[in-house]
Amino acid sequence: MILEVSEIHAYYGLAHVLHGVSLRVDQGEVVALLGRNGAGKSTTLKAIMGIVPPRSGRVTFKGTNITGWPPHRIARLGIGYVPETRDIFSYLTAQENLLIAYNQRSRWTPETITELFPKLAELRDRRGRNLSGGEQQMLAIARALLTGPELLLLDEPSQGLAPIVVSSILEAVKRLKEQGLSMLLVEQNFDLAVELADRVYLIDHGQIVFEGAVQDLLARPELAARYLGVTV
Repeated sequence: MILEVSEIHAYYGLAHVLHGVSLRVDQGEVVALLGRNGAGKSTTLKAIMGIVPPRSGRVTFKGTNITGWPPHRIARLGIGYVPETRDIFSYLTAQENLLIAYNQRSRWTPETITELFPKLAELRDRRGRNLSGGEQQMLAIARALLTGPELLLLDEPSQGLAPIVVSSILEAVKRLKEQGLSMLLVEQNFDLAVELADRVYLIDHGQIVFEGAVQDLLARPELAARYLGVTV
């Protein structure tokens, strides 16, 4: 087990958003966290990263209790985070965005990252503000990889992207999975999520309501209909 989240409660001010969320990610595993808008998916990732520190419960990474750690310490320990807002540096070029994040201990380099995202080689001198949504998403994932993560948190990587771009993102994430990178994926695209994931958690109103293999979820279409609004 590389990540264990145990009974975490998180708040935005007085608003109680996560109500005892527990989940785990094993080494080399891709886990999907699925739910409707506002269910608590993104907040769970932010709680893991220390952006919204849990008020109770525990987050353990590789046996170390990281609950309440600041985000920069968590990142240095080996967790990469790609937020749904991407948050690239708009006034830096694509290449500068990559170099500013580069950890020389990472198995990925600014040169080899273009094997995952060939488009980035063409965009190296273009400023972030001039990139399309899909190009920004590729850059955000690449930048996270250059920090040298052992676990990658992906928040809505296909959100708002054209189908052809989603296919490119899907293929890149598949390659990362083949390379043994552990990932926790938040995704609204149900088909993409079940294609990538080994296991699935469903979250509703800040509580985990289902945990199981992808095949277990597909065998219970009433759950997907009730908690995701999709037909399996």
